[in-house]
Amino acid sequence: MAYSIKNAIIIGATGLVGRCLVEQLNQVTCCEKITVVVRRKDDAFAKHPKVDQLLLDDFLLLNDQDVNGYSHAFSCLGTTIKKAGSKQAFYNIDFEINAHFADLLESTETHLLLVSALGANPSSPIFYNRVKGELEQYIEKLGLMRVSIIRPSLLLGERNEKRFLEDISQKTYQKFSHLIPNTFKYKPVTAEQVAHTMVEAAQNQTHQFEIYDNLSIQNAK
Repeated sequence: MAYSIKNAIIIGATGLVGRCLVEQLNQVTCCEKITVVVRRKDDAFAKHPKVDQLLLDDFLLLNDQDVNGYSHAFSCLGTTIKKAGSKQAFYNIDFEINAHFADLLESTETHLLLVSALGANPSSPIFYNRVKGELEQYIEKLGLMRVSIIRPSLLLGERNEKRFLEDISQKTYQKFSHLIPNTFKYKPVTAEQVAHTMVEAAQNQTHQFEIYDNLSIQNAK
C-alpha cells in the first residue's frame, strides 16, 4: 500500500539530514506543502515554492494549531552534549522538544518519522544513547497513528557547524571505506540515505510502529 505525502511539517530542517529531506520532499509530486519550523528565516528554503517557514524562538511553543492537518511530521532535530553545553541542555533539546512534538500529534492522522540513533537504548550506560532510547520508548507508548524510527550510525556529509569527533571519524572512514563490507551494521551512512529512508517509510510503511536500522538505511539508494 502506498501513502501520499500530501503535506509535511519538519523540525530540525536546518541540520544535515533536515536539508536533504526538504530537497527530497520537494521532488515528491503529490507533496503540496512543506512547513519547516525554524528559529530564524533561512534563505536556502526561500528558493522552494512548496516551503513555508514557521519562525519560533522556542520549539516548545509549537501548539496543536501549528501541527494540524499534516499527513506527515518529520523530526530531524538533534544535537550533541558539547554543542548543547550540558547534559541537561542536551536532554531539553533531544528529548523534551521531540516529545512535545509527538504529544501534539496524538489523536491526529499524522505519520511521525523521527531520526534517532543506532545505539538508542533506555538502559544504555551512555547518556546520549539512553536519552535516544527513552525518547523512542516514550513515543511508542503514545499510540500515534503511525511512527517510523530511523536509527543511523555515523552520518556522512558537510554540516554547517563543526563536530570534531565526527569530522575525524569521517576522514578515517573515507580512508578505509573500501575495507568495510556492506553488511557491517555500523557502517556510516549519508544524510541523503537517511532522508531517502524517511521518504520511503512515509509512503510505504503499513505497520503502526517500525524501526529502520542502519542496515536498512545502507540499502537506501
